[in-house]
Amino acid sequence: MWWFRRKGPSGFSYSSTAEEVTEGIDGSGLTAIVTGHTLLHWKTLAKMNGLLHLTTLGIFLLLFFYLHAGASSGIGTETTRVLALRGVHVVMGVRNMEAGKGVKEAIAKEIPAAKIDAMELDLSSMASVRKFASEFNSSHLPLNLLINNAGIMATPFMLSKDNIELQFATNHIGHFLLTNLLLDTMKKTSAKMKKEGRIVNVSSMAHKYTYREGIRFDKINDQAGYSSILAYGQSKLANVLHANELSRRLKEDGAEITANSLHPGPVTTNLFRHHSFVEGLVSKLGSYVLKNVQQGAATTCYVALHPQVKGITGEYFADSNLAKASKRGTDVNLAKKLWDFSMNLVK
Repeated sequence: MWWFRRKGPSGFSYSSTAEEVTEGIDGSGLTAIVTGHTLLHWKTLAKMNGLLHLTTLGIFLLLFFYLHAGASSGIGTETTRVLALRGVHVVMGVRNMEAGKGVKEAIAKEIPAAKIDAMELDLSSMASVRKFASEFNSSHLPLNLLINNAGIMATPFMLSKDNIELQFATNHIGHFLLTNLLLDTMKKTSAKMKKEGRIVNVSSMAHKYTYREGIRFDKINDQAGYSSILAYGQSKLANVLHANELSRRLKEDGAEITANSLHPGPVTTNLFRHHSFVEGLVSKLGSYVLKNVQQGAATTCYVALHPQVKGITGEYFADSNLAKASKRGTDVNLAKKLWDFSMNLVK
């Protein structure tokens, strides 16, 4: 539809692809870390699917949340491919090393000159995050771009290995700790290369749909009041707030590193493959309202590489353009409180 191709101030639109927004950009000499991809938990999907047998409203509730969540299955892979295409050396942080090896081989077939490595990273485990960061820092590789993309979506209530609610642990705390542990390397790289470093948090429009208090600091592990959907929104709000507070602190330090967050958009995936009716509906709607993976990775690649974004920090993007986060997403005091809360958890 024409309005999806309507360009914003950046010159790009909802329909722009990752290749289009990085066309002509030379990323040679840059090193990036890209963490995994987002998955909607199958048990929650099955539970939500129960609505479909009861009411047509259930169908639209399911689709509404899915379309606004920005589920990014495959975006991490496409981000890696396009960055590699532009000459960036990409280090993938992946839970499944076999899958990571497969991605590396597939991209190498298409782009023989691609520089891609895979390292094991489980963001739900602080021990795994510390191990990854230690091994990366010991490699003496530079680090120009950190793309915090991985996550899980709408899981049943579970605790991480560190006894933190799983979505909050994986989507926020894992990336918060990873970023802190890699920050010195990024600062040294920026100073040595005299080039701006960029930290990119892949959030979601779902950050607008969270618990009433925004972040439930006193009830992070409260199973009784747990909502898989609102907990996902809480973790995505944390991604936005983390980028904002990090941006403020980097400015204070005088570091030439930016930190921003973004909504990738609703992306076509195979999440509904076990639910034929919904899959058919998504398939029909998909050609009109859903992005493909190439379009879904566009905003991430734009914020990571495009010269238009130079010097822009503490902002929220969508469709490769500046956008507005929710009121809570721009709450400075909430961001500071989350930072302190997160620091206590990672200690």
